Amino acid sequence: MSAKEEIAARIEALRRELRHHNRMYYIENSPEVSDAEYDAMMRRLLELEKAHPELITPDSPSRRVGGEPLEAFASVEHAVPMLSLDNTYSKKEVLAFDTRIKRALGFGGEGSGYGAGAPSPTPKPDTLSPIPEQEMKYVVEPKVDGVAVSLRYENNVFVQGATRGNGLVGDDITANLRTIRTVPLRLEGNTIPVLEVRGEVYMPRHAFQKLNEEKEAVGEEPFANPRNAAAGSLKLLDPRTSAKRKLDIVVHSLGQMEGVSFNTHFEFLEKLKKRGLKANQGYKLCKGIEDVMRYCDAWEEKRDTLPYEIDGMVIKVNRLELHDVLGATSKSPRWAFAYKFKARQASTVLKDIVVQVGRTGVLTPVALLEPLRLGGTVISRATLHNADEIKRKDIRIGDTVLVEKGGEVIPKVVKVVLTKRTGKEKVFAMPDRCPVCSSEVVKVEGEVAVRCGNIACPSQLKNRLKHFASRGAMDIEGLGEVLIEQLLQDGLVKDVGDVYNLDEDTVARLERMAQKSAQNLMQAIEKSKKRNFSRVIFGVGMSYVGSKAADLLSEHFRTMEDLSLASTEELETIPEIGPGTAESIVRFFKKEENDRVIEKLRAAGVNMASAATPGPGPPTPDPRFQAKTFVLTGALKTMTRHQAEEEIKRRGGEVSSSVSPKTDYVVVGENPGSKYDRALSLKVKTLPEQEFLKILR
Repeated sequence: MSAKEEIAARIEALRRELRHHNRMYYIENSPEVSDAEYDAMMRRLLELEKAHPELITPDSPSRRVGGEPLEAFASVEHAVPMLSLDNTYSKKEVLAFDTRIKRALGFGGEGSGYGAGAPSPTPKPDTLSPIPEQEMKYVVEPKVDGVAVSLRYENNVFVQGATRGNGLVGDDITANLRTIRTVPLRLEGNTIPVLEVRGEVYMPRHAFQKLNEEKEAVGEEPFANPRNAAAGSLKLLDPRTSAKRKLDIVVHSLGQMEGVSFNTHFEFLEKLKKRGLKANQGYKLCKGIEDVMRYCDAWEEKRDTLPYEIDGMVIKVNRLELHDVLGATSKSPRWAFAYKFKARQASTVLKDIVVQVGRTGVLTPVALLEPLRLGGTVISRATLHNADEIKRKDIRIGDTVLVEKGGEVIPKVVKVVLTKRTGKEKVFAMPDRCPVCSSEVVKVEGEVAVRCGNIACPSQLKNRLKHFASRGAMDIEGLGEVLIEQLLQDGLVKDVGDVYNLDEDTVARLERMAQKSAQNLMQAIEKSKKRNFSRVIFGVGMSYVGSKAADLLSEHFRTMEDLSLASTEELETIPEIGPGTAESIVRFFKKEENDRVIEKLRAAGVNMASAATPGPGPPTPDPRFQAKTFVLTGALKTMTRHQAEEEIKRRGGEVSSSVSPKTDYVVVGENPGSKYDRALSLKVKTLPEQEFLKILR
């Protein structure tokens, strides 16, 4: 065996092992190795693939990492239409569904039972074996409150994922679906030429709660429910952001298939796990409609035992050959029906409204309720989102309010019970000063958020320090949540600038710290002083300034002082910096408290300037570039995407945003995305960053 073949074999063995452990953890819920062992295997695979990019395949476990942002979503035509389900909240309608099924199959007398003018289902073929009416079977499964998607596998490899769209055409969201751990990139078992399955992508309750807390901390509107959060995450153009959302999926039905067959829906669900796909929890084969209804009632009582939201039960005819017999309308299959649970509501007294302050200073009103039990939990608080929402619903302190917990993890106040109003209730007004630090609050025209602009505000400080030390910002290894809490408790830091005033001996004396760990922390703090200017901008935590906006600002302003003197008009000339972001930046530098923090960072020696970069210079024709088309994918270490594009154009090349058979080169940086996969499939020449730099010289 040659050295190349030996490396390829090592890579494939690692992939098999990672696929196995991925299944045991996410599908079987029975992990066999620790997270550290799994991560070590993944690191070895990434190292080998980085050294040998020609051996990377689209189904490698390493391809789950989100790649570069997409330009837009392409359209996908469904081979088999993705229909929606008819549904009802009425048990009588479920019984009527059963009656229609039996009539259509010849159990209940003449006619299909679908009503005047409705198209009749396909006549029952002679080859269809008779079914005694009393043995009519249905599969009943919890109805996950998520987003319908299709997963297409060709020769066992995941090749495409799409949204339902209008049922006939959806959006290609393959890149985002790849980031979901329970979507296998390769099916297990014998090779199937084509298998398309349908499922529901959802956001678990804990992930939804965390995401909304993060959104509120930066002054963004929280998602109304996990379904909206999942839908929003799947339609993000940047798969790296989608990967952070902790989405999950259950597979529940079939689309197109070639080279495989199933007799019943129950058989299909049972065999999913053997292929590495995740089926819904709690599906059951029921004999007769009475058994169906008993099972639906049982799940309505225990719906809160699942780690995700369900809003009802789906009832499907079990025998797949009957699906063709029963057919479908233009919108819905006739062989399936959804029974929806009623939203859980109860009334209670709103005792008070308090105001919380998030990481970026957003003030959020929270209702304190007379405790009540709803949906399996005791509720004593409910977010009111903002002052506009309180005014719209005319919510007052002392009101009796109707609280709902339906498709929501966070309970909401639906409305005021006006018949219970006595006239003694108090109208709520947002404070004009921060309830924590007494700094003046601001409300920008056109925004709903009210903010405290003092970045040293104690209520903001813990999360601001976590953000400042995070990997995407100043990357101070060792400055985690536990240590931050200790530093705050002992009064050692009052803003992010104080991090650079810490000394080794003081840190070593803290609980659970030692001289060596304190020494490592001080080295990490010293190392952070040399971070790129863009990361400093991102780290100080201006509202609406994410990592991408920070990159743009560092390209347009050479120093922090230059940025601090910029006007809103000047800032708005920068592409992708809108009026809200521009105003937030100007407002940030007007605060004396913020100036003091910036000055501390400057005095400590933190990098406050962009590295000088020469302009692209005059055109320099180069035959290696002339009339050649380049595509860039992944993050480049040595230059920005914009700089790389300028260098290519200066030499006579062209830059495209998508890979096609006409593409000459794909330049590959860190964490490449779907463009790299497409380049491999089209056999387009790829250039790792170091090779690209060589031809630039």
